[in-house]
Amino acid sequence: MDLSFEITGNGHPVVLIHSGGSDRRLWSLLIPLLSKHYRVIAFDGRGAGESPNPIKHTNYVEDVLSLLDYLELKQATLIGHSMGGQIATDLALTYPERVSKLVLIAPSLTGFSYSKEFEQYHNKIVEAAPNIEMMLELALYSPTYQVVIHTPQKDLIVQMLRQHFERMLKWPADFSMKWPRPPAVEQLGQLKSETLFMIGKLDLTDNFRVADEFHKVPNIRFIEIKDADHMLPLTHAEVLYQEITTFIKDGNKNATYTRRE
Repeated sequence: MDLSFEITGNGHPVVLIHSGGSDRRLWSLLIPLLSKHYRVIAFDGRGAGESPNPIKHTNYVEDVLSLLDYLELKQATLIGHSMGGQIATDLALTYPERVSKLVLIAPSLTGFSYSKEFEQYHNKIVEAAPNIEMMLELALYSPTYQVVIHTPQKDLIVQMLRQHFERMLKWPADFSMKWPRPPAVEQLGQLKSETLFMIGKLDLTDNFRVADEFHKVPNIRFIEIKDADHMLPLTHAEVLYQEITTFIKDGNKNATYTRRE
């Protein structure tokens, strides 16, 4: 196993899959809480943190599967944020027997048609390369980070993004991500895993459009969290902890949509 990971706590296994542009430090506030009850596995995805750079064609879903196999985990609860939620969803669709429950925090979605504004935002950041400071300025002062940049976690966000951009410039020029086929957006009605979906009320419109797609999932509960942007793990760890532990213990018993004040 060439991916860097850490294990904290004991009990039911919970695997944390971080977002693009971050690393396993994204979970630094949530791990101490979850590890009181669970065996928490946090890892750096390929190209992030202490893990090696990606190869030409990288399959992040198979990377997580390899980690589960290496740790001899027949099943685990997957918790994924943003692109980590996309990875978790694809793994749950492709290998449903390996996922006991699925927690998605403002996930992206394979095959989803994002808006021109969303694509332009990401393109501007890439076009600013190799000027790391300009890339950071464009990335940080967007609605994605409108809450977290006014918290003590801003420094961590800046560190993770800076390291991500510096490493990204060294990736293979023809790097591409490999995703299972058909795309997840066409298969959500077949998702077997009991699912918890959480999103910040101040998140991007495109991420709420993704949430609309997830209404196709047969057994899912939606939670909208007030005063939160896209970076929920760094601003609302206590709320996430409460909702995740209740979900793992009791599942989706009643409400399908909840607003957390």
